[in-house]
Amino acid sequence: MAPAPSPNGVILLSPDGAIAPTGPWSVGARAGDFVFVAGMRGIDPATGALVEGDEARIRRAFLNMKRVAESEGASLADAVRLVVYVTDMARLRPLANKVQEELWAGRPGPPRTIVEVARLNQDDIFEVEGTFYAPRGG
Repeated sequence: MAPAPSPNGVILLSPDGAIAPTGPWSVGARAGDFVFVAGMRGIDPATGALVEGDEARIRRAFLNMKRVAESEGASLADAVRLVVYVTDMARLRPLANKVQEELWAGRPGPPRTIVEVARLNQDDIFEVEGTFYAPRGG
């Protein structure tokens, strides 16, 4: 059962088919016409295990983000901002770019920040979070 909205109407998200959080947070939240998706990693929602292979893991992370956004009526085209975290910029940025170009079907993607970090949860290599525009009733 989803928690009740906050006094200002923020709704925490836990859609079917999404990954289970690995800690005390939600995979997303709706605030008005915006959907905020938590940092998604390359976790297989069916098994809870990290996907093998760098490119496959990056793709799975984007698809996990997409699943949460779609649960609120947003598509990848409705993304207004992405933040990407990688543990090796030289090796992983080109793969992230390749996967993003495929998923956005060659269209320009939303504004994106990419940051190299020393470490991610579960010693993962990649994480992506997104903000999406999804008007209620639209």
